[in-house]
Amino acid sequence: MKTLKDVPVGGTCKVVKLHGEGPVKRRIMDMGITKGVEIYVRKVAPLGDPMELNLRGYELSVRKGDAEMIEVE
Repeated sequence: MKTLKDVPVGGTCKVVKLHGEGPVKRRIMDMGITKGVEIYVRKVAPLGDPMELNLRGYELSVRKGDAEMIEVE
């Protein structure tokens, strides 16, 4: 299983499935990360946390822990 955390800087991926439950999953969905969305990984902080993403025409930063819950292809 490939997660958003595994996508290299400059890489693009498509969301396949969201893992996690309740408020955490809801928060990820509220940020616009839903099934079928294309995500471009713009930058990753020196220690890998957070990741800066481009999706749906805006920029978003997510923590490594949240990125591990997002399955991509």
